[in-house]
Amino acid sequence: MAKAENIVTSIKVEINAPASLVWEVLTDLDNYAQWNSFCPSIRCGMQLGDEVHMQVLTPDTGETVPVFEYLVACDPEQLLSWEQRPVPENMDAARRDQYIKAIDANRCSYFTTDIFLGLNQDTIMSEHGAWVKKGFDQVALDLKRRAEELHASRA
Repeated sequence: MAKAENIVTSIKVEINAPASLVWEVLTDLDNYAQWNSFCPSIRCGMQLGDEVHMQVLTPDTGETVPVFEYLVACDPEQLLSWEQRPVPENMDAARRDQYIKAIDANRCSYFTTDIFLGLNQDTIMSEHGAWVKKGFDQVALDLKRRAEELHASRA
């Protein structure tokens, strides 16, 4: 059973760019290294059920950690989600949801959550929750900066 205390939520940022442009940045996986300081590498076919292979930097140590998940939601301009499923050699489980909400034609908001699930959820939260929060907050700021730069350059 999922527990509310095992949810990490990033800061919510208001982005001065259309939701469509923010979606474009989030789904342009080949260019994550240009803007995403938490997850500079990601590969996925972008079809539901596809494998998601990421390299994540731990904010405190700068160590690169490989993460393997599955794409579970891809609702354009609204929601992008993937989840880690337990396997015999690693019982960790989690689901990450990235939310975009249009405010008007040229502004939107963004935040992301990660809920730790399964047998190890309490341990994952206690051992990794703080650095995941720090990383997700940085992703929100990085995404805001990148989308606003692109929007300004196209105006």
